[in-house]
Amino acid sequence: MAVPGPSSSTLLLRARAVVPVSGRPIADGAVLISGNRIAATGRWRDLSSNHGCQEIDLGEVALLPGLVNAHCHLDYTSMAGLFPPPKVFTDWLKLITTTKAGWSYSDYAESWLNGTRMLARTGTTTVGDIEAVPELLPEVSGATPLRVFSFLEMIGITGRRAPHAVLSEAIGLITSLGELRCPIGLSPHAPYSTTPELLRLSGQAARRRGWRVVTHVAESALEHEMIAHGRGEMFEWLRWNSRDMSDCGLGSPVQHLERCGLLGENLVAVHANYLGEGDAELLGKRRAHVVHCPRSHHYFRHAPFPLRKLMKQGVNICLGTDSLATVYKTRRQTVELDMFEEMRGLASEDSTLPAKDILRMATVNGARALGMDGQIGEISQGALADVIAVPFGGRITAVHDAVLHHKGTVSASMIDGKWVVGPAAER
Repeated sequence: MAVPGPSSSTLLLRARAVVPVSGRPIADGAVLISGNRIAATGRWRDLSSNHGCQEIDLGEVALLPGLVNAHCHLDYTSMAGLFPPPKVFTDWLKLITTTKAGWSYSDYAESWLNGTRMLARTGTTTVGDIEAVPELLPEVSGATPLRVFSFLEMIGITGRRAPHAVLSEAIGLITSLGELRCPIGLSPHAPYSTTPELLRLSGQAARRRGWRVVTHVAESALEHEMIAHGRGEMFEWLRWNSRDMSDCGLGSPVQHLERCGLLGENLVAVHANYLGEGDAELLGKRRAHVVHCPRSHHYFRHAPFPLRKLMKQGVNICLGTDSLATVYKTRRQTVELDMFEEMRGLASEDSTLPAKDILRMATVNGARALGMDGQIGEISQGALADVIAVPFGGRITAVHDAVLHHKGTVSASMIDGKWVVGPAAER
């Protein structure tokens, strides 16, 4: 397979199948790329020899948009296999908190970069990342070709730091980072790990600035029991740790976000595993986005994800990898941040879900959640030239299923019109 180098300004890519995701698959298809944008897509016979550009036949592959990982913790990549699946969610929280305290700046930086390398070779081109160590961003962000949307993590439960001080520090850090490649946003960690005031202030600040907000919500049964009913193991543990529990027992975690003014179309709600009565309708009404992380879901042995309930209410559901600290790993097994594994994980949860719908969750839907709809996650005129190729030799009607079953490094990957995986990328 001959692949052009990054210096080529205009090229026409041919593939056995082009899978735009936003449209129907195209047999013997082609994608015309001009600079860092997609100029046209269609059948090879209609586009070839008409543009005076280099024509590249990628061979027996399916060409599709780069995958959009809507939720990740790159900082924790090197924690893979450190924690066996816990009996209860709070056990895992205690383990990761202790481990993080023992890590150095270089540990986090190495872990972050290792995660981006995994994602790049397995077909992700854009990732929404929760950043717990924002000071490393100036150093590492230029070392990856990925589009990394960083959301600064904020935690504050004891009252030792005022919510406005926590938020002001995060906004100050964002300002000090200057112009990074992708927008930065806020991530008040979760209803159980933040105060209502921090959630409220974060929502207001994000809306004023046009930022995305990411928060973990309704992740565990313990969180639901704590927030909705004011009881349970998480409730007692956090009360012992001096958290003000007066915001508990007033409704579900999703309703808690609504009371704090955080629900809206700029909110990316991660997990949403345990919903109360009317929560799905509320998420749909507020046009919030929900990220499901199948392998993490399996690791914690959560109750079945309420996929159909959310879909019925028109909620935009996308997929994420979460971190490798929440992926089951045997002693001899190697695990990676890999969106194909997440897609297969969802398929195993619901065997009736069409492969094309799952692929949308890993592309178009993720782009929408990050505020990049029409720009990434699809092959369409004017979209950014983020495309990947995976082996495919079957019939066009089976291409979505074939894509879901791909394993390992992708055959080729292009981000912003430049090759990341492929012969040209190795020069």
